[in-house]
Amino acid sequence: MTPPEQHQVALELERLRGEVVAGFAALGGRLDTALQRTSQTEADIDKLEQRIELLERARWPLPSVAALVAVVGLGLSLYQLAAR
Repeated sequence: MTPPEQHQVALELERLRGEVVAGFAALGGRLDTALQRTSQTEADIDKLEQRIELLERARWPLPSVAALVAVVGLGLSLYQLAAR
């Protein structure tokens, strides 16, 4: 290679190096954004899980109340039947 060709190759390599550095910087920014969104999504999921657990704990008396009402209804029916 002649010196001008070497100079051109060096310039081209330097230009490619700059593009690679800029590309990695852009990729790093995108990864930071994705990591932030992932963290926010995990926090939202944790909040939803807590709400679901709270709803499940608040729901447990409903079947018990329904069974109690059924037993009372059966008792009243038997009382009315016996009273006749």
